Amino acid sequence: MYLEELFGLHGKTAIVTGAGRGIGQVVACGLAKAGAEIVIISRSGAQETVDMITKEGGKAYDLRADVTKEEEVDWAVAEIMKRSGKIDILFNNAGICIHKGTLEASIEEWRSVIDTNLTGEYIMSRAVGRVMIENKIKGAIVNMASMSGTIVNIPQWQASYNASKAGVIHLTKSLAAEWIDYGIRVNSISPGYIATPMSADVPKDLKDAWEPLMPMHRMGIPEELIPAILYLVSPAAGYTTGTDIIVDGGYTCI
Repeated sequence: MYLEELFGLHGKTAIVTGAGRGIGQVVACGLAKAGAEIVIISRSGAQETVDMITKEGGKAYDLRADVTKEEEVDWAVAEIMKRSGKIDILFNNAGICIHKGTLEASIEEWRSVIDTNLTGEYIMSRAVGRVMIENKIKGAIVNMASMSGTIVNIPQWQASYNASKAGVIHLTKSLAAEWIDYGIRVNSISPGYIATPMSADVPKDLKDAWEPLMPMHRMGIPEELIPAILYLVSPAAGYTTGTDIIVDGGYTCI
């Protein structure tokens, strides 16, 4: 009962963006196991994730919307309020990465990364924050940042990704300060290299170059992010806001 009081999410409604696969899918399932009703927002749908949750006895549904388009996000948030009646938790997970040097990458590619990783989280946070404030919901928002918002990854060059994630960390702090009087907590999580379908597309020689730089000599798995995220969205983190939690196997400390 003690752990349930600290970390239980029964009666809560949680939005997870980009949860059709990878980290988002694993985290959505984890939050569902903690008792939350899960609403997935993604561009291409996430029926597989919904099925995984409902087969385990959880509650979930998905809505198709592009987090970079304000009108689509506003529609999705309004639809959630109709169907679920409230929004307690937002996990801003949707993101992309392009491994190209600054002189190789196009301005369109730069804008695509910034739009999805930073502007998308801003649009989602603003829409959900507005609903939380209007309905006096003391909610929790967790933004997906990255260790790349703190350090420069090598040997690959990815200025757009690094800049977007640094922006997410400071956006998080800004919203935490702005909304603290409403009882809304805003934090971010910064993973290191995590084995996901996205990382499966990374060339082997690049992964081989990363391995000696990792103190644990391995990539993390999405399941290892669940405890930190669960903490940040749970009653246990009632005094935690404006914080970035780094889960990188020690990468940024050496």
